[in-house]
Amino acid sequence: MEKQPICDCDVIHTDVVAGVREHMPSKEEFNKLANLYKMFSGGTRVQILWALEQSEMCVCDLAVLLNMTKSAISHQLKSLRLSNLVKFRKDGQIAYYSLADDHVKDIIDKGFEHINE
Repeated sequence: MEKQPICDCDVIHTDVVAGVREHMPSKEEFNKLANLYKMFSGGTRVQILWALEQSEMCVCDLAVLLNMTKSAISHQLKSLRLSNLVKFRKDGQIAYYSLADDHVKDIIDKGFEHINE
């Protein structure tokens, strides 16, 4: 069995700590980032995001694609919209959803690239 490396010394590399601290984002930024990644923790939300990467879609389209109710899809879309991951446009009575920007596409693409290595 391989042993985990353990730091059992009392030496603090103050120059390293100071250098990292200088560039460290605020706790608020870390919390925002953690909340962003929470949106990717639900399989349904990730499926919706992947589908919207392929094409702009309405709630009905997504419900049929994912074999879910319109209500369930709407609930997930609201969370994604409030997290600035999706946007919508209205055409008459129909709201068409799409990814908010290319950053969302990049996150999805990088995630799949990572799991398929």
